[in-house]
Amino acid sequence: MRNTALTIALGVLLLSGHEANAEMAVTGPTSQPVGHYEFCKIYPQDCTQNDIVAKARLDDRTWQTMLEINDAVNVAIAPRTDEEMHGVPELWSYPTTEGDCEDYALLKRYMLEREGFPRSALLITVLRQPSGAGHAVLTVRTDRGDFILDNLDQRVLDWEDTVYLYLKRQSEKHAGKWVGIADDRGILVGSVR
Repeated sequence: MRNTALTIALGVLLLSGHEANAEMAVTGPTSQPVGHYEFCKIYPQDCTQNDIVAKARLDDRTWQTMLEINDAVNVAIAPRTDEEMHGVPELWSYPTTEGDCEDYALLKRYMLEREGFPRSALLITVLRQPSGAGHAVLTVRTDRGDFILDNLDQRVLDWEDTVYLYLKRQSEKHAGKWVGIADDRGILVGSVR
């Protein structure tokens, strides 16, 4: 993997000095993205209530796993839009060789869950980029803050260190339900046309 040793070393340095940050504040139930609604019809087992609500324990092993999976998926999957792949504007699916932002997030969630991360800590999150364009990432809730795994960035970042305006994410209590995010960091985004 590209620069994995350097990335891990930098991550360990960050982790050793990382203070617990506030997690994303949520505002309560909100609408489920239509792509996720359709995804849940195909994969109902991935959209159920979580029996246990837990955060991932952030240590050197979990940090390394997050870095490796973020990098592996970002390298292995070629970016393509749903329109290019499927001829439709929005289709959430598990990618094999190509995908768009939510496909990357779904695969990262699947891989982290297989590594023992609690399902309730792995939340697909919808946001606005500084350009105003919509985007999806994976939020990993840990006992030391919420971290973002993004197909547009090889780094794993504390959510507060990103330039995004967070709108909503999956509920930690139920993978088929969504909650709004109160992102009051004052991030400016371009107007949506």
